Amino acid sequence: MPDLTIPSTPPTPPVPLAALLAREDLRLRQIAGPADPDTVIHWAHTSEMPDPYPYLLGGELLLTAGVHIPEAAGSGTYFADYVSRIVEAGGVALGFGVAPVHDTVPRALVAACDHYDLPLLEVPPPTPFSRVARAVWQLMAQARLAELRRVTEAQQSLAAAASRPDPVPSVLRQLAQRVSGRAVLYGPDGTEIAAAGRNATGADELAGLARVVRPAETPASTSPASATDTVPGAHLAAYALGTGQGFVLGVAAPHRVPGDHTIASVAAVLLSLLTGEHQSRTGANRSSALVRLLLGAPPEDVAPLLGGDRWTVVHAAPGLDTAPDPVAASALGAALGSALIDLTPEVVRVLVPADREPAPQAGWTLGVSTSAAPQDWSAADTQAARALARARATRAPLVRHGASGRPGLAELVPHGEAEAHARTLLAPLAASPALTETLRTWLSLHGSWDRTAVALAVHRNTVRQRIARCAALLDTDLDDPDVRMELWFGLRHL
Repeated sequence: MPDLTIPSTPPTPPVPLAALLAREDLRLRQIAGPADPDTVIHWAHTSEMPDPYPYLLGGELLLTAGVHIPEAAGSGTYFADYVSRIVEAGGVALGFGVAPVHDTVPRALVAACDHYDLPLLEVPPPTPFSRVARAVWQLMAQARLAELRRVTEAQQSLAAAASRPDPVPSVLRQLAQRVSGRAVLYGPDGTEIAAAGRNATGADELAGLARVVRPAETPASTSPASATDTVPGAHLAAYALGTGQGFVLGVAAPHRVPGDHTIASVAAVLLSLLTGEHQSRTGANRSSALVRLLLGAPPEDVAPLLGGDRWTVVHAAPGLDTAPDPVAASALGAALGSALIDLTPEVVRVLVPADREPAPQAGWTLGVSTSAAPQDWSAADTQAARALARARATRAPLVRHGASGRPGLAELVPHGEAEAHARTLLAPLAASPALTETLRTWLSLHGSWDRTAVALAVHRNTVRQRIARCAALLDTDLDDPDVRMELWFGLRHL
């Protein structure tokens, strides 16, 4: 019995038999069987077995030189049995090599192929079977490249459509254009919410197919994520959107082209995000919080909508000096347990609820602030930025601001007095934030020129010049450990 878990055809795009026959370098000629333009082959296979059935998976162009043909084959049922077994195994065409065994294609083989509707190709003497097989793979590679290019262009256009002011209709219009058919969004009750594209046959059947994939009302029963069907003049497909709300995407196309399923799946993901964001309570709260902030509400009034009272700010930079991209940023946010993500050209900032402890993430360097109330988010953002700079300089995967957690001597001085002393001590640097930040980073890295340069993304000579300028403005010796200690105390309270 065949193993039904193995697909009958490979995932590579099939090759039209007509395209192979059109290759002038092969000089193939069809001499029997139907000339159907829809005939496709999935691979080429050479066999001289009298019964190739056990060695075929289906979809092959079988190549033979007739070594297996006995001398008296023409007077019996040999060729009929041979061709019928190829057809039964799923072979789609037979290529017969002329010479060195046979000068011509046996007439009985031509008659058998006509009888069983199996295309028969004559392979001339100068054309080796290996060249035919290579041509099949070349055509497959070209088809795969064309399919990937088509899918990539469709993904880009669908993503652009999702960012338009009318994202749902735009995505449907773009999908309908890409599949040359019709795209429909069905609501939870089965009604047609939006549609785009030309009217295709099978509208009722498509609505019925949508009911097949709609989430079941009872928890005990399950529904498939997608389903397909074929009606005269149309190929139908339905995709359950991942919101759990019962939305379904339906697609009807006159022809099913390689890549259509992938393109429709991308559209289904985008529509899931768009419909889910509007239906999700969390998404509605985030939208409400943003509107309130824009209208002037203080952060402490908005924070309850986001789900917490205290938060941690995380600054993350990708490795290998690459710029962060939206997909990687979303994945990082998901790993940290927050959808509150800000993507900048240099770093990704994530606002994480304080009860979710950020952990190191592969491929990222993280700087983490202390837990902060909403009114202190700005200070926490600064802490995370400094922690990230230190993590980069020390090549650590994650650095937390104030990670020691132990009470120090600084706690013995009232905060107000410490702040006043810091402003007085560092007043000569107040006009130059760059000098202040350079001094802070340099002291935190124990006076390392190279690590400070890495943390600030400047040249080490720039660090030397800035530190020398700090020493001159402060009129002090920065090699003195007592001076460094006092300056560090001041910088921590500035």
